[in-house]
Amino acid sequence: MLKQRVLSAIVLIPVVLGATYAGGPWFAALAALAGLLAGYEFYHIMRNGGHKPSYVAGLALIAVFLLDAYYPQYAIWRWGIAAVVMLSMVWQILRTDTKGFLTSWALMLAGAVYIGGLLGHMIALRNLSQGFGWLMLTFAVTWVCDTAAYFAGSWWGKHGFFVHISPHKTWEGAIAGCLAGVLITLIAGYWMGLLLWQSLVLSIALVLGITFGDLAESLLKRQIGAKDSGTLIPGHGGMLDRIDSLLFAGVIVYYFVVWVVR
Repeated sequence: MLKQRVLSAIVLIPVVLGATYAGGPWFAALAALAGLLAGYEFYHIMRNGGHKPSYVAGLALIAVFLLDAYYPQYAIWRWGIAAVVMLSMVWQILRTDTKGFLTSWALMLAGAVYIGGLLGHMIALRNLSQGFGWLMLTFAVTWVCDTAAYFAGSWWGKHGFFVHISPHKTWEGAIAGCLAGVLITLIAGYWMGLLLWQSLVLSIALVLGITFGDLAESLLKRQIGAKDSGTLIPGHGGMLDRIDSLLFAGVIVYYFVVWVVR
């Protein structure tokens, strides 16, 4: 498992860093690919749980959120969301079997907002002034926090942490991840020109977001009885398993930059 995780990271990290550095359509395309794959996995595990959310409508709505993040001046979300919502309901009306429609329709909308709505903030963050630096900070803190939590939990973990949601997480792992995340945020914050109090605020918000972003996806999977969202990335599971913490982290850093750093 560890060997697979390391090999996957060796392959994926250069791709992510290269697209992040290039920015523009390159990073947007990578984010869109990740979002659509994660969306497919979300709807797939929901279908395995006995529900029938529409792949087409859900992935289209995710694409709308991501396009709107890249082209905010066109307000694509206004007509895009309206079109997907109305067409998905019209399609159901035209079908004879409406059993379970409401739950499946709600899951389609929820999955699109969860993945597309949150992931779009990563695209918006990259398009800000100094967006490359802020996005690198987001990646670095998330990856270090997750890695420290994984190793500390594997080596020293004895006390369960939210075991009703994720039975393998431990307090030792969570604390190690948070401490490592705070340290990296302070270092990166200094590099980005933040004041000490700003770095401290960001570090606390970010490590909490990373921790609960991971737990949020675990909560979704536990409701269905799934261990991983997929098998796309050896050693990590699916794409949604890989970006779950980033979904929360990107939102936190984006609004911190917009509201606090200005």
